[in-house]
Amino acid sequence: MVNEMTENHRVFVDLTVATMGVTQTAYGLIEDAAIAVSDGRIDWVGARNDLPAQYATLAQQPLGGRLVTPGLIDCHTHIVHGGDRAVEFEMRLNGASYEEVARAGGGIVSTVKATRAASEDLLLADALRRVDVLMSEGVTSIEIKSGYGLDIETELRMLRVARAVMANRPIRVKTTFLGAHATPPEYAGHNDAYIDEVCIPALRAAHGEGLVDAVDGFCEGIAFQPDQIARVFDVARELGLPVKLHAEQLSNLGGARLAASYGALSADHIEYLDEDGVKAMADAGTVAVILPGAFYTLRETQEPPIDLLRKHGVPMALATDINPGSSPLNSLLLTLNMGCTLFRMTPEEALRGATANAARALGLTDTGTIAPGMRADMAVWDIKHPAELAYRIGFNPLHSRIFGGTS
Repeated sequence: MVNEMTENHRVFVDLTVATMGVTQTAYGLIEDAAIAVSDGRIDWVGARNDLPAQYATLAQQPLGGRLVTPGLIDCHTHIVHGGDRAVEFEMRLNGASYEEVARAGGGIVSTVKATRAASEDLLLADALRRVDVLMSEGVTSIEIKSGYGLDIETELRMLRVARAVMANRPIRVKTTFLGAHATPPEYAGHNDAYIDEVCIPALRAAHGEGLVDAVDGFCEGIAFQPDQIARVFDVARELGLPVKLHAEQLSNLGGARLAASYGALSADHIEYLDEDGVKAMADAGTVAVILPGAFYTLRETQEPPIDLLRKHGVPMALATDINPGSSPLNSLLLTLNMGCTLFRMTPEEALRGATANAARALGLTDTGTIAPGMRADMAVWDIKHPAELAYRIGFNPLHSRIFGGTS
């Protein structure tokens, strides 16, 4: 192939790249860089002057000195759901706590009612609008959870919609079964029966249809106890599915330690996580997923233990937690800023949290960094330095998005 550039073979030049690899240089920055892409994968990345001769015959695509990062990854979302909870938002502002709203029949249960009533087409149309906003900010991979059906039929419908998102948009989707999210009204006061009669059968059915990539639960006083989550995780282990957990958001029930004992991909929220839980996560290689949107929306004051996570080397990811109740946040760029301003994460930690560490939280090994052999999922930004992605508020500097080598 001489002097030709195709969608399958191209060389990007005149750029600065933040590889987000493990290097001694912050962000893995390479100035005046080049990136060679072949068949949707990165072949080579480095200083432009070092471009191997084998790529010299390919036409080069200049990027005008722009910054290139890995495509962003939103590793914790509830994008598929029916309705909204704006009225409950107003209730909380008038003094009701999240727990009070939930115990009064609001919260997750109100979204369950709306989701059960929504058709698959409507759920997909609404989800795609949310996904389009994320894509416009350079997002190339997302996780989508079930958990607003709480019956077998609707849980399966949500997961089918999550799979359909990937069929309708150039984005990678990892699906997570979250049947242990809340107890539906028909099982009020009977959490164990719900786990045995609905949640576990729904998980087995979803796995049988090939709809599940991972299994999650909500371990909290208003949701499920550790022993109940463990029963779900035992089935996940039997089915060969990785697990993750909403843990230590409102109290400390030892959920993160439980998750770590199962080798969980991640423990998410973790505002009330203690040092023993941090150590357990470090030993298990479990990622801490930080969710500032819920902290902000619920006006919480207990911050996640960022310093302890640093001390013990627990990788930190950042995600929107897009959901209709506790985090109606549809911007991963704003999430980066919130991680810095609310929790004092550094801009590098924030960007790593939405790239390399977010990939790890989803069990993805071929994205999140710019390196040979990785998928050519990248974002091109009209900025000079990656810290600007976390610095600005309400500003989107995306120039273009590259998915599998195609822009």
